[in-house]
Amino acid sequence: MASLKDVARLAGVSTSTVSRVINKNIPVSEETTAHVEKAIRDINFKPNLVARGLRMKKAKLIGIVIPEFQHETFTSFVRFTEEYAELNGYNVIIGCTNSNYDKEERLLENLLRRNIDGIIFARISDKSHTLKVLDRTQLPAVIIDRTLEREDIPAVVIDNYASGRIAAEHLLSLGHRNFACITGPLDIAIVRERTAGFCETIKAAGGTIEDKAVVEGNFKYDSGVRAVDFLLDSGKKFTGIWAQNDYMAIGAMNRMAERGLKVPDEVSVMGLDNIETSWMLRPKLTTIAQPFREICRNAVDIIIRLSQEGSQEENKEKIKVVLQPELVLRETTAAPPAKKPA
Repeated sequence: MASLKDVARLAGVSTSTVSRVINKNIPVSEETTAHVEKAIRDINFKPNLVARGLRMKKAKLIGIVIPEFQHETFTSFVRFTEEYAELNGYNVIIGCTNSNYDKEERLLENLLRRNIDGIIFARISDKSHTLKVLDRTQLPAVIIDRTLEREDIPAVVIDNYASGRIAAEHLLSLGHRNFACITGPLDIAIVRERTAGFCETIKAAGGTIEDKAVVEGNFKYDSGVRAVDFLLDSGKKFTGIWAQNDYMAIGAMNRMAERGLKVPDEVSVMGLDNIETSWMLRPKLTTIAQPFREICRNAVDIIIRLSQEGSQEENKEKIKVVLQPELVLRETTAAPPAKKPA
């Protein structure tokens, strides 16, 4: 009876390469794949039995890939993924791309070479190369935070449009009518969704937000500082400002204080994420909470379910979990200052 070594010898490759071609869980070049598949046919090798046996050797290991460690958002994803994976008897291996597209692709490919059960990852942006890797593997993968428009790759996200709507509704309810917004990078789909939710809700309620009062940031503290300088220096009128993450909101709040504006007496400030730092400030930051623990629990559940024997085909289903963000009221939002009599 033909063996794996026989196939490897005939195809001129290693036995591990033959296993990769059979398992289809690690990328192999089209040329090498063709050689291996021809060898399998030529000696009438039965790879399905081997593939089944390999799939049963579960490592109880889940990979998680994030863009950076500096952001509390991503460290929260790692923390709660580890917490929930351990509850289910799994270990976690962590990779950080440092927001480098080439490194992101290499990291995913390196993880696929390990005996892992699946990958959870947050993409850098819509320009990420992750699809090229995922399309070459049947290994379960779940996207968190920065989702894809494609429906054949499982995703767990918050309702980002609702985040913008909630921020706008809160500021409108306090009486604000002139607004500004500090976005994340606009090449990330969730940023465009958040911006649409915020601006469309304001305009529908008769509020005002000029195009130039929507300033693109990069999710870092300094971009919140720069956005406030731009808004004030260009004479934009606003009494309520929403930054699409807490770091930028804190940067904006501190910069306004440096320039003599009182928060929330003169300008109300809101963030998004509800990182721990947000309640350590004075005044404490009003924000919109992401359900980090719930996101990670759902992502781990999906990986475990899809990695079970015989369930690989389910990875092609439309699996998308959308969780709702929640308003967290603190001290940086209030009614706008009363207009002085003429």
